[in-house]
Amino acid sequence: MIRPCFRATYRSIPRFLPCSPTGPTSLRVFCAGRQLQSDPRLQDAGRVIKDEYAAIRDHYETPKHTIVLAHGLLGFDELRLAGSIVPGIHYWRGITEALNAKGVEVIVAAVPASGSIEARAEKLIESISRKAKGKDVNIIAGLDSRYMISCLKPTDFNVLSLTTIASPHHGSAFADYMFESIGPRQIKRIYAVLEYFGFETGAFSQLTRQYMEESFNPRTTDVEGVQYFSYGASLEPSSWSVFAASHAIIKRIEGGPNDGLVSVSSSQWGQYQGTLLGVSHLDLINWTNRLKWFFWELTGSKRNFNAIAFYLDIADMLAKKGL
Repeated sequence: MIRPCFRATYRSIPRFLPCSPTGPTSLRVFCAGRQLQSDPRLQDAGRVIKDEYAAIRDHYETPKHTIVLAHGLLGFDELRLAGSIVPGIHYWRGITEALNAKGVEVIVAAVPASGSIEARAEKLIESISRKAKGKDVNIIAGLDSRYMISCLKPTDFNVLSLTTIASPHHGSAFADYMFESIGPRQIKRIYAVLEYFGFETGAFSQLTRQYMEESFNPRTTDVEGVQYFSYGASLEPSSWSVFAASHAIIKRIEGGPNDGLVSVSSSQWGQYQGTLLGVSHLDLINWTNRLKWFFWELTGSKRNFNAIAFYLDIADMLAKKGL
């Protein structure tokens, strides 16, 4: 799991000042990132979502059917670092509880962290079958679920919809860059090390644009009767952000906005619901460093995204569509 870093450097300035994209860099001491910037190309992709999920609303409609949450690559359902002694760390931090509080039945599915899409889909169908017990479900997940719905065709439960969030439906330029830069010989060595420590490696090569467009998408067609929704995200990271390098690579190769790992264009599948502005890949699962938001607010900038509000709104959207 990539974790966001926070780095603070002491400088002799008289007071905290808001971040300014045009002001001196010396005033940006505790800024969490650059000011949100709206790339004009985002308008071509559809709705641009800015600050809409900054706070939780008073009312959300509740969908009729169960919501399944399935983590992405390198994710987990619950991580226990000290056995049963210390409470586990939940991947969907606060999101499951918030949905439950609004009357939404939630199933958290577990799949291998880094297995191939096919292997993860096999485990996904087993996990949902065991927990759903024949119910109709709305899935919030990614490529594994697309493959499961299209190719494995579950019969123990009925999929009404699939909502994907910043999923690389058309591959990632960052994955292309990494494979080209490292080279096949070194890739084999890295795989050997990962496999020695118990990590599967089948997923990584499947993230390339060539694989997705020439292999995965042609054989993973949409299923009639299932509604497909998708969201993308766009970020302008600061120079010290964990996403700074990957964002620049994707922007240079694909020539468009991205969230640091997946481009907006690659995120689009089915009914595109819009692009979240100023949101990173980790923001989307509520794993943003809270210290970052603390200093962000100290500078006078308001928090622009709350993952819990976002997932509650997805549930609201599904309810309004009769799902």
